[in-house]
Amino acid sequence: MSRPSPLGVTLTESGANVAVWAPGALAVWLCVFSSDGGEQRIPVPFHDGGVWHGAFSELTIGSRYGFRVAGPGRDPRNLLIDPYARAIDRRAVWDPRMAEAGGADGAAPVAAGGDTAAVVPRSIVLGDPSGPDPSANRPRHAREDLVIYEAHAKGLTALHPDVPEELRGTYAGLAHPAIIEHLTDLGVTAIELLPLQTFLDDQHVVERGLTNYWGYQPIAWHAPEPRYASRPDRADSELRAAVHALHEAGIEVILDVVYNHTGEGGSDGPTLSLRGFTPDYYRSAGGALIDDTGTGNTVAAENPMVLRLILDSLRHWATRYGIDGFRFDLASAVGRGADGFDAASAFFQAAGQDPVLSEVRLIAEPWDLGPGGYQLGGFPHPWA
Repeated sequence: MSRPSPLGVTLTESGANVAVWAPGALAVWLCVFSSDGGEQRIPVPFHDGGVWHGAFSELTIGSRYGFRVAGPGRDPRNLLIDPYARAIDRRAVWDPRMAEAGGADGAAPVAAGGDTAAVVPRSIVLGDPSGPDPSANRPRHAREDLVIYEAHAKGLTALHPDVPEELRGTYAGLAHPAIIEHLTDLGVTAIELLPLQTFLDDQHVVERGLTNYWGYQPIAWHAPEPRYASRPDRADSELRAAVHALHEAGIEVILDVVYNHTGEGGSDGPTLSLRGFTPDYYRSAGGALIDDTGTGNTVAAENPMVLRLILDSLRHWATRYGIDGFRFDLASAVGRGADGFDAASAFFQAAGQDPVLSEVRLIAEPWDLGPGGYQLGGFPHPWA
């Protein structure tokens, strides 16, 4: 038997329970990939309240997988990343095969270039974490004692002469004694890391022969960016170890997070994950995507299932990785509904009463590009 909750892949004694939200879909397939790249497509048999679910013996720890979805505005030629994927097997790079012709209301563009399995990263099934628990040794400084140092996870160590070359630009490099000594000598009590959620090298960057350095184009909110690990399948363990080491030195870790939009862009953007399951992940009006972020889309945080994904993701980072707080990019957007920004929106209420999130630091970039978006001082207590 399978169940519609929890969402994502949950390991069981006989394999795994799989559940994905795809309201309005006509069919959903779990796609399991072998080491030689072969793909096995298995129908997801049950759906309940828009959630498709099934029990699958084909999934074990380390399995590479994805999804395909058929239905109005959904093209099964698009391989999709699990919205709840906790690891991704390689960096995500825009390719023209990911999208050609746009769809209405945020629906998946037709994959005019053909099947996208060759260019979309696979999700990886993770087991229970190992090693020291970074949520068990939080420094928990008083707010007035915070000295926050903003840093890029790669840039901080990429050229540091005292960090071994093989560790430069990696999660492991963040925990090197030379970096920790540098931070403590400065009196730093918290490091705020630019986005670590798996992100896309987007089209305009790739077409210029560049890469997305900053990371503000997320495509998998639960998964650490694999390019900062010594090997993609080590991102989970290396990040946990880095946070634990920083905590041991009395340094909190705050994460810059992007829940206002995704790297799927506008109606002609790539289909990598959310858009391929349902257009309901994005705000739209009059047959067009609402763009309060300047990136082509705005996440529909007012939708209960989208809100659930955001909250589940935040709790995941706070518990599995011991993250001590979050700085929200364009935070006004996650407080929007049909009537604009609302400091009493479902997101703020849910975060405020959540037993995990109410105990971490919540910091807003207090604006977006939509009407009434500048909200400095307009966020509820205890937001900073």
